[in-house]
Amino acid sequence: MDVKAKINEIISGMSTEEKVGQLFLAHCPTGEPAVEKTKKYQFGGFVMFARDFETFSPDEVRSMIGSYQDVSKIPMIISTDEEGGGVLRVSKFPQFGEQPFKSPSDLFNTEGWEGVESETYRKCKLLLSVGVNMNLAPVCDYTPDENAYIRKRVFGVSPEDTAKFVDIVTSVMKKEKLGSSLKHFPGYGGNSDTHKGMSSDRRPLSEFEEKDLLPFIAGIKAGADSVMVSHNIVECFDKDYPSSLSYPVHEYLRNTLGYDGVIVTDSLTMSAIREFTEGKDPCVRALLCGNDMIITSKYEEGYACVLEAVKNGEVAMEILDKAVERILNMKINLGLIK
Repeated sequence: MDVKAKINEIISGMSTEEKVGQLFLAHCPTGEPAVEKTKKYQFGGFVMFARDFETFSPDEVRSMIGSYQDVSKIPMIISTDEEGGGVLRVSKFPQFGEQPFKSPSDLFNTEGWEGVESETYRKCKLLLSVGVNMNLAPVCDYTPDENAYIRKRVFGVSPEDTAKFVDIVTSVMKKEKLGSSLKHFPGYGGNSDTHKGMSSDRRPLSEFEEKDLLPFIAGIKAGADSVMVSHNIVECFDKDYPSSLSYPVHEYLRNTLGYDGVIVTDSLTMSAIREFTEGKDPCVRALLCGNDMIITSKYEEGYACVLEAVKNGEVAMEILDKAVERILNMKINLGLIK
């Protein structure tokens, strides 16, 4: 059976509720409730944070993740942010290795391109060994501003070298079947921290096309499994909505850049996002504007809102099925669905 036929067979056997569950890359609940929530909602996956690794041994993490997979009808994406440097969820704890992974820029400065490649292999080995099958990386953002919020997380040499970095990392992850996510589309630039409020980027489209988009294009060509969209308002695309809720941003990614993989939101938990949805849960808008997977800690509210929107016709079944098709295709590519 070919992949398309396999996906169609799976979708035809799913309830509407199970399809909606696949859209959610939920913040992993703590403790035993995670198993019960997985059983109830049949999530597409979890995002795991440092708290999910800090006090556990590698064997305990494997067992914990295994308990989620055991009650999931469709294998879950288990993701985390293991960027290196200041953003580490796993290797910062000594039970998972002798040293934390270096930041992309420090790694390149000390070990060059060979170091970038070998460290990516090490990350893949570590994450896969404990049951994590997606790293929400590489960071594709570029900014020359030393004081920018994102600066410590970026490769930071030039747009062209950042594109080479993204190509190497994405290619290794694809070879090792560890899911990748290019972030934060269409490029964070020198903007402020959107975990703390909204940020507007007034640069022209020409600057994005000459600089910021180059690493994303490289990652797409290398076969990235997903693209994560930021919460920045990028005015050359859409002056009224953050990128994560913007139709024009998603249309550009799909139609101009030709990306047909999974598009995932940055976490929709931040309260400022609701300013753009009249105080309502933003998950329906996120799905309608082109996202396939939704990261949120408020998954119960989001699930209920999306399910109601599907049932009342606000979200067409065709939109839901297309998102689920992309998610299932990604899971097949990662070897999760045999």
